[in-house]
Amino acid sequence: MKFSSFSKISAALIVALSLTACVEDGDDGISGVVGVDGAAGKSGVSTFVTRDDVIKTNANIAYAAYSDALISATELKVVLESFVAAPTTANFALAKQAWLASREPYGQTEVYRFRQGPIDELKADGTLGKDDAGEGPEGLINAWPLGEAIIDYVEPVDGLSGPESPANAITDNIIANTTDYSTIDAATLEGLFEHGEDGRNVTTGYHAIEFLLWGQDLNKDLSGAGTRDNSAGQRPVTDYSNTVNACTSGTVATTDNICVRRGQYLVTTAELLIKELKAVTEQWEPVSGAHYKNFVAGGDVSLAKILEGMGRLSFGELAGERINIALIENSQEDEHSCFSDNTHRDIFLNAKGVQNSFNAKYVRIDGEVIEGASIYDLLVVEEQHELANKLRGALEATMAAAAVIDTKAKTGMPFDMLIQEGITQPNIKAIIDALVAQTDDIEAVIDALGVTKNDLRGDTDQDI
Repeated sequence: MKFSSFSKISAALIVALSLTACVEDGDDGISGVVGVDGAAGKSGVSTFVTRDDVIKTNANIAYAAYSDALISATELKVVLESFVAAPTTANFALAKQAWLASREPYGQTEVYRFRQGPIDELKADGTLGKDDAGEGPEGLINAWPLGEAIIDYVEPVDGLSGPESPANAITDNIIANTTDYSTIDAATLEGLFEHGEDGRNVTTGYHAIEFLLWGQDLNKDLSGAGTRDNSAGQRPVTDYSNTVNACTSGTVATTDNICVRRGQYLVTTAELLIKELKAVTEQWEPVSGAHYKNFVAGGDVSLAKILEGMGRLSFGELAGERINIALIENSQEDEHSCFSDNTHRDIFLNAKGVQNSFNAKYVRIDGEVIEGASIYDLLVVEEQHELANKLRGALEATMAAAAVIDTKAKTGMPFDMLIQEGITQPNIKAIIDALVAQTDDIEAVIDALGVTKNDLRGDTDQDI
């Protein structure tokens, strides 16, 4: 017998109504034998969520986030090449916007640090190091603070634009020193990275590109003195001029080859950024990625790493190194994106990455939503309802505090202005307190799930 479309729909509705009639609003599910015919779940969470499900979803989201970082870095390189070829004011603005866009996905990947993954441990030979040796490409990608004097001209306004030790300085800078560094290529920039084992001699990565686009943040009058204003770096577009006798280094006229070298540095750094991001992304490729395969098979060890990365980013790196140090030192040089005044987004996106890991949800740059089994789901299944809601609330409180910093920057008061007001500044203090509170709850979740952890608070010397 054949059914009409109307009959099929009617039959489906009858079945659906007969099933839902058994449960009142607010019930946690229906009783029954465990299995396919058993309970539908608790508070909307499937009872079939397992620890392995959570781990696999986390790995899939890691791949998506790193893929977005790689895609946006590739797009950045194209825009930078167009700008160098035609250094107009309009193209300069597009180059800066492309850099800002590239930071959006990358900021959300930093939750995958601090867990002996590819970003921290992937060596040049394609193998992973061990025991937090820090042999991976994270520094080449995102190292800061940056002693920008190794790259290009600077105004010595605060004494912090050079290396940690004057003994580790180079003659002039890479762009100006045409004798020692006649060719600006990948080998030159990688060879001088952390020259003299000095952590401020950063020659590659996002922040090297940022400095080359914005220059130092010296206020609108270029004095670098007095109360900070809401302007970012003031590098002029003529620093990249390809018109004869029009090249500058700031307000000073210079030879044409300096602008050529500056453009070469800009594009070369973008190429290196792509190379390192590609290597990390390939490690996370579902099914075929070496790290992906090991991670999804890692059981409780991998679950512990997820939570440890969330906690260590929350407390030591973000609350301590990225916010509190800049606050107590009142220092632009300790600000994460000090040239572009984009630190508010760094804070927001790092916090968002932690929340992404808990909720198992990530929105890709093309709008696609990647989601699946979450830590929240797992806690509910394992009868830790109160703790699930407590950590969810703590993460939401952090995001609310981060949103205040973000909004203030977008409406005229960037991070470097907020920290001028001292350590009692309420908005900055609120985000630090929220990050500390969520770390407490992450530790409680680790204990409740019975997985092991390293110290979540050992990545900073700050007393917070």
